[in-house]
Amino acid sequence: MAKNKISITVFILSIAGLLFSGYLSGVKFFTSTCAFNEGCPFFLGYPACYFGFGMFLLITIFSSLLVFSKIEKRKALLGLSMVSFLGMLFAGYFTFKEIPILFQQGLGAYIFGLPTCALGLIFYVLIFVLSTYFMSKEVAIIK
Repeated sequence: MAKNKISITVFILSIAGLLFSGYLSGVKFFTSTCAFNEGCPFFLGYPACYFGFGMFLLITIFSSLLVFSKIEKRKALLGLSMVSFLGMLFAGYFTFKEIPILFQQGLGAYIFGLPTCALGLIFYVLIFVLSTYFMSKEVAIIK
């Protein structure tokens, strides 16, 4: 039962991350401005939110395959762990670049109190922790 709750929680987090990054990407794509009046970091010539959307899309696909048992649990969890780890590195890098602004202007510099990259980082960390925990429980059952 706990495993089912973990997989559903990861699925809900992935949907939330997909919607959030989708909103950021949509605003940037259709208006050429960044949502929430923040700076818009670029990666390989494209807005970072596009890459975040792609990673959350992959995470959502893996988590939906896990929840609906359309793929072997171990493969889905490995995919979730790998993509969320890459997301942590990606969002962590851009969050680290925002630290000087946080020190100069405080949490009031951002609408949600943190830069959007930091919010994405929180989602990636939660998904990574839950998927690796779930994977460790699955490995323990196999042994």
